Amino acid sequence: MPAIQHVHPILVHFPIVLIYTLVIIDLVALARSNAVTMRSGVGTISTFVAVTAGLFAVVTWFFGGMALDYAEAAGFSSEVAEIHESLGTISAFTFLGWGLIRLVLWVRNRELGTLTLAIPTIEIAGAALVTVTGYYGGQLVYDLGVNVAKAAVGG
Repeated sequence: MPAIQHVHPILVHFPIVLIYTLVIIDLVALARSNAVTMRSGVGTISTFVAVTAGLFAVVTWFFGGMALDYAEAAGFSSEVAEIHESLGTISAFTFLGWGLIRLVLWVRNRELGTLTLAIPTIEIAGAALVTVTGYYGGQLVYDLGVNVAKAAVGG
């Protein structure tokens, strides 16, 4: 079993990949005039990906908070961590909310008509948000070495 502070970096890649995948699915569906809010094949897949991304984002956020608590208990403090935590909170609950909205749209089984373009636009904004959040997470690990064991160099 991995240490609690390592669960967040294990899980974090799932919501990232799912959000990017959702953008691609919905852009391709839009280009092919397929409604992703309908109970069709592509609509069901798109909705499942949106809901799964939201759930993974919240679980990842939860374990990120535990990882930060672990680091702070060991004396770590950084503005980068606060930015990453804030962006992670916004990302997690935005993606959960988006997943729920997509689920409601799918259950209602209606096309959005002129609002169809809003779906990939919102998701592209979400992908940008997760990219910025990941940038600060990368700074924590690669620049500041948070919760990472330092390897011996030059033996």
